[in-house]
Amino acid sequence: MNQSDPTDHVLAAIASLLYHPESRNGSGKPAVEDVAVGPERSGAEGYCKFGPGPMAAIRFKWSVRRENSGEYYVDETIGEHSAPLVTGPMSGDEAIRFVDDRESDVRRRFEMLRKEMSGGEIAQRVGDQSGDI
Repeated sequence: MNQSDPTDHVLAAIASLLYHPESRNGSGKPAVEDVAVGPERSGAEGYCKFGPGPMAAIRFKWSVRRENSGEYYVDETIGEHSAPLVTGPMSGDEAIRFVDDRESDVRRRFEMLRKEMSGGEIAQRVGDQSGDI
């Protein structure tokens, strides 16, 4: 991974938002649920997944599109108005696998970051309380 990997910047932004409970709906879940829209298995065109995160402005989106040549491309965006990072050409099955792999990787990294932050908060509270004894 290089230093200009946009995933790191987005995960850092998500991490900073997790410290603000007002960005959550009170149920312990992100204010906006993750969504995956699957294709009819006869083709990959239109296959789309969204990454985890509390705000649409920093959420990943992967969508598969088919060119006139019959080849498939994956558009990866961060937020609603970013220019897509395009990957392809590839077959429809490869495009679906690519989207699933990217979404899985981002979700895994997000969960690791969330757990790390939760553990860090707990450790800080324990450290603060030990000084009171």
